[in-house]
Amino acid sequence: MIGSADGRPVVALDVGGTAMKGAVLDHDGQTMDLHRWPTPRAAGPDAVVAAALEAVAALLQQADGAAAVGLVVPGLVDDRGGIAIYSENIRWRDVPFRELVADQFGLPVGFGHDVRAGGLAEHTLGAARGCDDVLFLPIGTGVSGAMYVGGRLIENEYAGEIGHIDVGSGEACACGATGCLEAIASGASIAKRYNRATDGSAAGAKEVLELMAAGDEVATMVWDDAINALARALATYTSLLAPELVVIGGGLSGAGRTLFEPLRRRLDELLVWQRTPRMVAAQLGESAACLGAGLLARQAIAHDLPSQSIFQ
Repeated sequence: MIGSADGRPVVALDVGGTAMKGAVLDHDGQTMDLHRWPTPRAAGPDAVVAAALEAVAALLQQADGAAAVGLVVPGLVDDRGGIAIYSENIRWRDVPFRELVADQFGLPVGFGHDVRAGGLAEHTLGAARGCDDVLFLPIGTGVSGAMYVGGRLIENEYAGEIGHIDVGSGEACACGATGCLEAIASGASIAKRYNRATDGSAAGAKEVLELMAAGDEVATMVWDDAINALARALATYTSLLAPELVVIGGGLSGAGRTLFEPLRRRLDELLVWQRTPRMVAAQLGESAACLGAGLLARQAIAHDLPSQSIFQ
């Protein structure tokens, strides 16, 4: 359940680098109204903050007496402090989102990181339900992870950046480092590497997979490189934290067996004595972060009621 204990809905907003996804969610977590707005990134960070607040206002107009607001954003995020520290794509710094939303709308505010919120939703409502040690790994334009260890979500603002593990690729990463997983295995980097090698114009990983299915040897090489890099990063993660389950989301999860079968096989080859985690596709799709924002809104309502389970 996501809405308030008295049946009132909550509103939830997931701010992304390209689009903002918002929803009005009832007590059972059903979407009553779903909305999508472009993120005005080109207009600068102040414009994105203003657009996010306008989106919350629009959602509240659609809701009938909403009990709380949930808001999740990308980049480095201080979940507890309610601050968006930095986003490489949006370029904002130290935005006190929880305070801004609470002051403007006078409601409890659940605030957090978009990937951790997606992990919260998958752990509470989706593919990771009932598992204590889980890595939620959405792979899209970037690569990041939400980590459950012993049933607890790790909320350190610098944690979960598995996309910046050095997998030995030698590829330059937008973060300034070299060899990062994200520079070889994200959807954007798969297309970039294929285009660089062929002077092609693949728009994303989907097009590279279609070329591979048609027998393109360069596409096959680029895909194999991505699989090997993901397996190396997961082997490192498994050696450190021994997850029982890896839930893969994001656009790349849509590759299905073409992703999961070789990735399971390569990870098995890399692990010698470690327990190989189960690997499944995320269940909640692109709605995960928005649903997670709704769960954070419910947590905000229940913050002063420690004896009441926030999910009962």
